[in-house]
Amino acid sequence: MMSNLEGILYNATEMLFRLIGLVPRKPAIKISDFLGRTLFLIDKRHRRIALDNLRYAFGPQKSPSEIRFIAKQVFANLVQIVFEIGWSLQLDKRNFADYFRIEGYHHIKKAYEKGRGVLVLTAHFGNWELLTVVGAMIKFPLSIVIRPLDFKPLDHFFFNLRTRFGGKIIPKKRSFRKILKSLNRGEMVAFLMDQNVDWYEGVFADFMGRRACTTHGLALLALKTGAPVIPVFMVREKTGLKGKFGPEIPFIQTGDRRKDIEVNTRQYNRVIEDMIYQYPDQWFWIHQRWKTKPYHAWPRKTEE
Repeated sequence: MMSNLEGILYNATEMLFRLIGLVPRKPAIKISDFLGRTLFLIDKRHRRIALDNLRYAFGPQKSPSEIRFIAKQVFANLVQIVFEIGWSLQLDKRNFADYFRIEGYHHIKKAYEKGRGVLVLTAHFGNWELLTVVGAMIKFPLSIVIRPLDFKPLDHFFFNLRTRFGGKIIPKKRSFRKILKSLNRGEMVAFLMDQNVDWYEGVFADFMGRRACTTHGLALLALKTGAPVIPVFMVREKTGLKGKFGPEIPFIQTGDRRKDIEVNTRQYNRVIEDMIYQYPDQWFWIHQRWKTKPYHAWPRKTEE
């Protein structure tokens, strides 16, 4: 429940997004570009993080001017997400096909037909906030595992946004049993796997040439349930947004539980890497992905 003040702030947040959504899409792109470049100049902290990450990831492959251009586009794309969220509030299922398209549908269909539910690998890529539209378009039940926002009015707004087309939210904390229930119902459960976690929440797996502490939840669930893992990313195109499904990621079994989780988590990181290299300006480069250092090692407690 929200307090009266929180309710007022929630209504103000929704009204602001709806007003932003009234800006036509072409002007919104130009405004996003201008505001993104402005943010790039004034937000020194996130500019530094983005540039450092890009330099490490691409090294001598890209010149300093190319690195800086990509970083500016990252900021512009983040602003564009705000406009797209506002614009999406005016959508309904009848006009999805005018703005969204699906690529690789046969991959998710084949996995879904196995009857074990589907574990979906995704990331903060393109416009991840509209990923539930993909679930509505293909008409398969979709839940997303997410950590709730600390600011309750904004968290309530995004909860409504993510569920308005039938998607469900599973709060990350103590989520294991809820995920198992969703899989047993034959549903899709999506994980955003590209953020840093504390050492006790994940395993260290290579990501773009550096060991990154990565949540072990997806590999643990794949090992426990045998549910297929399918990647999907919401990619921004000139004509709209594309839900891009990839082929099932086969689970590697070595006979060693610890190694199974580490090896398969590395596989999942590699899929995200491939998307980043294809669309470098659409990933969330301002995040400190390698913040947790590999000082600790197994064994660690995992949720059963």
